[in-house]
Amino acid sequence: MRRNPKTVDELLLRTFRPGDEDAFRRLNEAWIAQLFSIEPVDREVLDDPRAHILSHGGQICIAERRGEMVGCCALIAIAPDELELAKMTVAESARGSGVGRKLLRFAISVARQMGARRLYLESNTRAAAAIRLYEQAGFQHIPAPAHPSKYERANVFMELPLGGS
Repeated sequence: MRRNPKTVDELLLRTFRPGDEDAFRRLNEAWIAQLFSIEPVDREVLDDPRAHILSHGGQICIAERRGEMVGCCALIAIAPDELELAKMTVAESARGSGVGRKLLRFAISVARQMGARRLYLESNTRAAAAIRLYEQAGFQHIPAPAHPSKYERANVFMELPLGGS
């Protein structure tokens, strides 16, 4: 799927391009290391997002300001019409400026274009600001799934029904 870039207030919202791998990894390593520890599943995805996200029908959404990636999130295919919103972060220098909210709205739009009927996410209570953002976007808390999470840190589970494709 090819998504046209969208510019909002000097912020370019777009999907993954070759060359984004390093910035995607650095942005995610920063927030994960700040709050938690980088787990083996994080390392796999961050070291090769093409193989672990894109090649399985997923997408990566990017927020860029003046040529610098200031935010990103992944849409990981988990079922035929379900995506997991994961690896969402905003650079510390851009936090509090609305980048996260705009990036999340963009990711939801991309998920709809991809035909997703449901977005799922896992988080942690230590990421309180992110959880509030998800709640404001319409995500609802759900019980932990029957299968164990791939992340040791996951203790919050949420979903956003997207309706028809």
